[in-house]
Amino acid sequence: MSLVAIRDLSLTRIVSLFAGLSFSIAKGDRLGLVAANGRGKSSLLRILAGEEEATSGTVIRARGLVIAVAPQDPPEHLLPLSLHDAVRDALAPDVAETESWRVGVLLDDLEVEEAMRGRAVRNLSGGWQRTMLLARAAVVEPDLLLLDEPTNHLDIGRIGVLERFLAALPRDCAVVAASHDRAFLDDVTNRTLFLRPQASEDFSLAYSRAREALEERDAALDRQYENDMRKVRALRQQAAKLRNIGINSGSDLLVVKTRQLSERADQLEERARPAHQERLAGAIRLTNSGTHAKALVAIDDAAIATPDGRLLFRTGRLWIEKGDRIALLGANGSGKTRLVERLRTALAGEDQHIRGAASLELGHSDQALSQLDAFPTPWDAVKRSSALTDHQARAQLAGAGIGVDAQAAPVARLSGGQRARLAMLLLRLSRPNFYLLDEPTNHLDIEGQDMLEGELVEHGAACLLVSHDRAFVQAVATRIWLISGKRLVEVEDAAPVFGRLMSG
Repeated sequence: MSLVAIRDLSLTRIVSLFAGLSFSIAKGDRLGLVAANGRGKSSLLRILAGEEEATSGTVIRARGLVIAVAPQDPPEHLLPLSLHDAVRDALAPDVAETESWRVGVLLDDLEVEEAMRGRAVRNLSGGWQRTMLLARAAVVEPDLLLLDEPTNHLDIGRIGVLERFLAALPRDCAVVAASHDRAFLDDVTNRTLFLRPQASEDFSLAYSRAREALEERDAALDRQYENDMRKVRALRQQAAKLRNIGINSGSDLLVVKTRQLSERADQLEERARPAHQERLAGAIRLTNSGTHAKALVAIDDAAIATPDGRLLFRTGRLWIEKGDRIALLGANGSGKTRLVERLRTALAGEDQHIRGAASLELGHSDQALSQLDAFPTPWDAVKRSSALTDHQARAQLAGAGIGVDAQAAPVARLSGGQRARLAMLLLRLSRPNFYLLDEPTNHLDIEGQDMLEGELVEHGAACLLVSHDRAFVQAVATRIWLISGKRLVEVEDAAPVFGRLMSG
């Protein structure tokens, strides 16, 4: 018996997010929910949980079903509570009185150290807040666990903890995970639902294999569409000939026949329209202004330290050459972001241990996209960062998925995906030949990740990037730097490094 059955569900928020959606969730399912930014994934999770109403359709839940949701952000009432108490708050009062020990056991399973459990939720990092939200959902021992972007803000080690935790859940517990993390989806799911405005597709496969099946199905639909459109063109040509003959001869029969052919063409064209072709969430385009210098950056045994002067590691002597795409890996707190910040400040000024080529043009984006904080609106950001005309600025913003209504609104009102795409647009407008990117796939949907990968590879711009996205690193990086034992070393392959970091 299904835990939840969805029948002909639709949701409209200004535009249609999805329609005609039908699927079911059974005990033990591990379902990956995939869609572009702003296409209804979070809303669908809330509909499954009974927290939001669909525009139409039915949701049938098994009697007595316990559903728990781990949302993307903590609700306001949890912010002053400690991590431990925020998890305990999810229990019913009578259960919390007699079985609060469940909180401690769960936090042990999630490898939350004692010192972290007493910190106020508002003072926790995004990753620890995400862990707290997962614990709140799991502590009620649900039959169906709904996860909204569970790997956001988690480093590689914490993603490993999350995957082990999910693998250890009771076999009957079903999980639905809305995520843009391709490697995570491959590791933890056995079904994939591609959520679309029309004709959503459900495959009994993990993400990568499901995507291959989806592309094959889409290709077949495209071929069918082309065949149908050839028939439409033939019908219209035939109708045009008969219309001319009917006009010249005055034949009412030919006029009727012409109208029938035109109606058949219209009906076939309407049925043939490929439902899988979606509006893009916004394009990502980068550039490489080029350089004649072979070595863009030279690093001479720089000491990377914490703000209070504690040594994290030494770099040794290293070079970044034209076309290098370097992924910087290391455990949480090992100093990855500190190295990125040291490089950024050194290349903008003077540093006796780090030197950039005279022709180096730097483009930088940090985890929080703080470079956007200098601009009140997306319009202001583009105009101040370029010499574009008003018409060109509007076109560039629209192409990045920021519509006319959002271009003059505060940057703070943009979605995470829109902020990420705006940051990439500003990078392109600065025309760099060396990119420093700290977690650039945060907030990007899979469509955006694919675009970013393609742009970095196609243009051959040198970059140093920090990322917990295993699929992104494997697709982009030509060199791997690893922080290990207070040294920065170069390794051949990222896969075993990811394996060690995830295993703890």
